[in-house]
Amino acid sequence: MNPRRTTVVAVLTATLAGLAGLTATPAAAHPGHEPPPLPADQTAFQKVTLNDRPGEPMSLAVLPDLRVLHTARTGQVRIHDPRTGLNPIAANVPIYQHDEEGLQGVAIDPDFARNQWVYLYYSPPGNTPVDDPATPNVNEGDAPTTGTQADWDRFKGALRLSRFKLRGNTLDLGSEQRIIDVPVDRGICCHVGGQIDFDSKGNLYLSTGDDTNPFESDGYAPLDDREGRNPAFDARRSAGNTNDLRGKLLRIRVKPGGGYTIPRGNLFAPGTPRTRPEIYAMGLRNPFRFDVDPKTDQVYMADYSPDADHPDAERGPAGQGRWMVIDRPGNFGWPYCVTPTIPYRDYDFATGTAGPAFNCAAPVNDSRYNTGRRVLPRVEQPEVYYSYDASPLFPELGTGGIGPMAGPAYDYSARNRSPFKWPQAFDRKPLFYEWTRDYVKAFSLTHGDVTSIEAVAPDIVFDNPMDMEFGPDGALYVLEYGDGFFSENPEAQLARIDWTRGNRTPVPVVAADVVAGLAPLTVQFSSAGTADADGDALRYAWDFDADGRVDSRSQNASFTYTRDGVYEATLTVTDSTGRRASASVRVVVGNTIPVVTLTAEPAGGTFQFGDAVTFTVTVEDDAPIDCARVTVAYILGHNEHGHPLSSTAGCSGTIQTFVDTGHAGASNLRGVFVASYTDAPEGGLPPLSGSDEVVLTPTDVAV
Repeated sequence: MNPRRTTVVAVLTATLAGLAGLTATPAAAHPGHEPPPLPADQTAFQKVTLNDRPGEPMSLAVLPDLRVLHTARTGQVRIHDPRTGLNPIAANVPIYQHDEEGLQGVAIDPDFARNQWVYLYYSPPGNTPVDDPATPNVNEGDAPTTGTQADWDRFKGALRLSRFKLRGNTLDLGSEQRIIDVPVDRGICCHVGGQIDFDSKGNLYLSTGDDTNPFESDGYAPLDDREGRNPAFDARRSAGNTNDLRGKLLRIRVKPGGGYTIPRGNLFAPGTPRTRPEIYAMGLRNPFRFDVDPKTDQVYMADYSPDADHPDAERGPAGQGRWMVIDRPGNFGWPYCVTPTIPYRDYDFATGTAGPAFNCAAPVNDSRYNTGRRVLPRVEQPEVYYSYDASPLFPELGTGGIGPMAGPAYDYSARNRSPFKWPQAFDRKPLFYEWTRDYVKAFSLTHGDVTSIEAVAPDIVFDNPMDMEFGPDGALYVLEYGDGFFSENPEAQLARIDWTRGNRTPVPVVAADVVAGLAPLTVQFSSAGTADADGDALRYAWDFDADGRVDSRSQNASFTYTRDGVYEATLTVTDSTGRRASASVRVVVGNTIPVVTLTAEPAGGTFQFGDAVTFTVTVEDDAPIDCARVTVAYILGHNEHGHPLSSTAGCSGTIQTFVDTGHAGASNLRGVFVASYTDAPEGGLPPLSGSDEVVLTPTDVAV
């Protein structure tokens, strides 16, 4: 048990002047029990790209045979097959998509080898209002910020956890067994969480975000329950509500035919008034990534930070990312406290005045939207917490944005004969990765305390790491989001991080001069950039039509496609030791990629937040253009990340820009507009999408 959970590590004054008063240091390891350090030389790590077209990547799951399922928020489930190097679409899941909603987590059943169950957490379409392109100056898909209960009821929806049978490389959507729905408020941003994992007893864990708009609370605790205000501005209705499934870590047991039962030992026993028995941990803002240690059943959990970049005596502390070891049910404080000694103030949004600091020993939920218990369990202590500046407690985490992700602990096995497995020095050390800071660290734990933080694969580029999992081969599989906003970014990929012993795997690079067009379509393929770190001679094998036969053994080749269809042109490169890797490029014959051009003009030619921006979208395609299929998103760009604030449909219209109070006055803000168009071809061909982006720099914000 971590002693910092039950002892005061620092005192934050009632004025909440800042975090300078925090002088505690991490507990020291017990002499003779210090975990061994990681190798000083980690140059044996190698990154092998498995799929560099993963869509907007969200989550992954490694199968026992080393195939890898990975999801895109837009509804696609892809599956990487290491035998062929291909990444076919396993399923297109129908979804509701607005702001952050869509397809989220994926996991496999603990008994997958026998039952083939795959779990997905996604937003089913439902009857939620969507934008009507015929009214370009009105966005019917955005929920109103003020109104009546009847206005908000139209946007009631749910995120759904279901399981499906995987048959070969196809996920059978008709086999769906629904397990649990998490009610949410749609049409307004943010925080949907959505990680899935199992413990050694077969219990399923699901993380859920607080489903709360953070943009009008100055980056501090969103506690706005004014009458007539959309409830989505109050996190007490969700994360702080003992009778709500949002902002939680849920623990359930799946029944054989779908649905679930409640295992013993959750935070509230079944039948406890004004509580939900599914809750294992509460008081979480956006617990985007967690991992259950299969040996200890401890949960390594990370929770995302609010956006305030400085403490405020009237509101509370600066934003804090958190990492915790959850070994028993508990309340982790959001939106009342960061830790047991770092509370927020009970701010009155109607009068703009600050009340007292919350009592972290027994927070009181007096929100008009609270349906649960009034007095909440005491706030638990996270093992790690940090802000934007260097942490006096955990300086190894550096500085920058706050995007904490909890990764798995490596389980070393001497019996594993894989040439890619990580060495024993990483055994039992949970990984921590930072989405905004582009790194991976290893935490050493001694009796629950983080006693050292070490860099992992410091020479490897982790570009906005989104999800990671160790495979049966002892290698680490990683999804990277890349730099960009709610799209498939150029840097996005699925990769494997190997520890090489002796020889390294060659790195193939594939390019094509054209990837879509009408038949007959001649494509020039290139392997330029393919390399082998050991200088081995390489053998090349091209399979242009994914029929399993080699079509060419040249380094560069051409091929003419005469029939409509979708083809994965794959290059497999093998070195002199037999190590091989594949890369592919998708060629669509019978359809062309739409060419999208976005024009976004602020009034007067200059741009400030608050201006109305008029946009025009033109599309060139081989079929008639349907403006109803054009979407334009408005995103607040801040440093290297973005917040989706609104979206609309149509070839022309107006978007009212704004900057939320949490970012008002911040530097390096941008108004980002992304237009996209997806066609609807006939003949069973896949739809193709094109997009364009316009970034406007405000004249009144520092860059």
